[in-house]
Amino acid sequence: MNTEEKIDEAIRNPKNLGEMAEADAIGTAGSSDCGDMLRMWIKFRNEDGRRVIDKATFQSFGCQTAIAVASMATELIKGKTPSEALAMSNEDLSAPLGALPPMKIHCAQLVEGALKNALTGEVAAPKAVSSNLSDSLQAPKSVKIKFT
Repeated sequence: MNTEEKIDEAIRNPKNLGEMAEADAIGTAGSSDCGDMLRMWIKFRNEDGRRVIDKATFQSFGCQTAIAVASMATELIKGKTPSEALAMSNEDLSAPLGALPPMKIHCAQLVEGALKNALTGEVAAPKAVSSNLSDSLQAPKSVKIKFT
């Protein structure tokens, strides 16, 4: 199967799509201004005295390739420690799909950003973040107007 066929298959049958209740970590990347946003939820478990990723889910608005990469990434990070998952690059996260076209690399970077935000706590604590990505897109924005 070539890259395009793998992406099409991942889009038709995405894994781990949707919000996760009681997530231990939530990370968001992207911008509602440009239209590409991705949120990732992560749940941990203890395994042999180590904290590992038990489950990850995602929600995406924007590019279909981001959905495919996020679907693959949520499978790849299962069983990894936060440090191991943080060490994964966007190329690692999209590797099962094959080489992405240059114009689609930003999709893998979006997934990497949401994962790293969730694992490093660069966003607000999970309970302070709207759990629904749709709410984030519809949230009122402050607008500054300068008259000259």
